[in-house]
Amino acid sequence: MTPAETAAAISQFASDRKALEIVQLDLRGMIDYTDYFVICTGRTDRQAKGIHDGIHLGMKSEHGMLPRRVEGFPEARWILMDYLDVIVHVFTPEVRDYYRLEQLWGEAPASRTAVGAGSV
Repeated sequence: MTPAETAAAISQFASDRKALEIVQLDLRGMIDYTDYFVICTGRTDRQAKGIHDGIHLGMKSEHGMLPRRVEGFPEARWILMDYLDVIVHVFTPEVRDYYRLEQLWGEAPASRTAVGAGSV
């Protein structure tokens, strides 16, 4: 899979778990450690864990991919999943508002996925 296809698949798995405000940031040419961020929000820590689980299981079963590492799962306010070319950030609303990654990386081209839209 290309990094763009990986980001699209991850976005779809997040959407399947009713993640809110799914954004893909294209960081190619800006940083050298990844190509994309996929950022999304769960309404609660429980939903954030569910979004993580959906992404993890979907990427494993449909694409044979596991994240290199996962951070923040026990607290589930900010779960980071590292798929090398794509880094996934699953936030609760308060933590996403606090860190504002989209503003920090505001120069990166962004695409958004509507919940249930099925496309990126």
